[in-house]
Amino acid sequence: MSTLPQKESKAPTACVGLASTQGLDSNCGDGLGRECSRKLRQKLPELCGVGGPTTTFSSYSSHLSSRGSVIKWFWDSAEEGYRTYHMDEYDEDKNPKGIINLGTSENKLCFDLLSWRLSQSDMLRVEPSLLQYPDWRGHLFLREEVARFLSFYCKSPSPLKPENVVVLNGCASLFSALATVLCEVGEAFLIPAPYYGAIKQHVYLYGNVQLVCVSLDSEVTEPGTRPFQLTVKKLEMALQGANSEGVKVKGLILINPWNPLGDIYSPGELQEYLEFAKRHELHVMVDEVYMLSVFEDSVGYRSVLGLERLPDPQRTHVMWATSKDFGMSGLRFGTLYTENRDVATAVASLCRYHGLSGLVQYQMAQLLQDHDWINQVYLPENHARLKAAHTYVSGELRALGIPFLSRGAGFFIWVDLRKYLPKLTFEEEMLLWRKFLDNKVLLSAGKVFECKEPGWFRLVFSDKAHRLRLGMQRVRQVLEGQSQKAEDPSSYQTQEPRGQHR
Repeated sequence: MSTLPQKESKAPTACVGLASTQGLDSNCGDGLGRECSRKLRQKLPELCGVGGPTTTFSSYSSHLSSRGSVIKWFWDSAEEGYRTYHMDEYDEDKNPKGIINLGTSENKLCFDLLSWRLSQSDMLRVEPSLLQYPDWRGHLFLREEVARFLSFYCKSPSPLKPENVVVLNGCASLFSALATVLCEVGEAFLIPAPYYGAIKQHVYLYGNVQLVCVSLDSEVTEPGTRPFQLTVKKLEMALQGANSEGVKVKGLILINPWNPLGDIYSPGELQEYLEFAKRHELHVMVDEVYMLSVFEDSVGYRSVLGLERLPDPQRTHVMWATSKDFGMSGLRFGTLYTENRDVATAVASLCRYHGLSGLVQYQMAQLLQDHDWINQVYLPENHARLKAAHTYVSGELRALGIPFLSRGAGFFIWVDLRKYLPKLTFEEEMLLWRKFLDNKVLLSAGKVFECKEPGWFRLVFSDKAHRLRLGMQRVRQVLEGQSQKAEDPSSYQTQEPRGQHR
């Protein structure tokens, strides 16, 4: 990492377009679009990777190392907008004119179910071993339950093994740990874009690892294909491009179901991607944090751990957490499953800094082993509530004539608002995002997901009905005012892709 002088300097190399998101996404709240208009006018650092020059970095502090200054910049650029939302957060009694949050991917539909389950007597246990240092991989009793849980819900061909499980405080820590132990400084992971933007911070802040975007677009050019479809050909092209720039690619990141699209990779596609990785000796990190949040019965989902054969088990690493599927983003429980013992041991060593308390580990073991409650109570009700919320929001979008993508998984709809931009630029996209925020509704702009087409937004629907109704009313108000200023949208591809509008 280069040293930053006291005035200004070039930023260290990190990931493609890292600063172009301008801090709109962070660990503190997925996809909040958190920045104020002042940030839009501010000169921000460009921490770039393959292609494109760096720009000046002006967040230097004489009290911090150059690395610390970059880390502080991530916090500052994300937290300003985040505080804006929290200073004016909607509350139907205390602050009914506050900001409705349709930007953070959290499941707020099942607190009643979860609070009941977590307050039962079997969850409340204190004994000496739970208050002492654990095995840093996680207590054995928890790793055994995780292995059984994943074996059952991932439909693995053979039972998964506790010794291949590592437990830590969330998938953010997992991305950070894997980047640190798998890559040398400056090496890179391929990632299909658009993608959950905070991953760029996760892999960079500790590991100084880059992301090389496999940029996808919405246009359907061949029969039988779908918008933003990932293909092996596109992976090969991105890998070749990185190699030509002298960037060594060490792995591939897949998110399945896909945030922000809600798309799902078929078993055949997964096999093709894994075979591609094997040919090039790449590690594959598969984020399956939404695997139990597939609420449409017609949508087939297959975990990587459920495939009959992994092309390269030693380089395939699967992560899952309770943050999404169980609506516990604040509890901070995540798990890694890998057959590579060296990787598991190295990540476990970092769990000294990212571990869970023994009391939380005990609670998680109790929860994960309760298949009767999960299968008979929680999952059916959670899926029903997700489907009802999705039906309402998608109906509102249809009534507005807004194209969108959604396949019945996750908490979000990928919305095409290109016809509301006077010009198809990211500056206009951010102005529209700002108008939503000024009208007290928070969405996530496509730029934060490294979408290469201005005008796409992620809209989260996993919230209570009264907040969704108010939020969609505010969305409608903005768009009705905006539509008078838009150019003729006939030149845009705004038609709903076939088979995607559900």
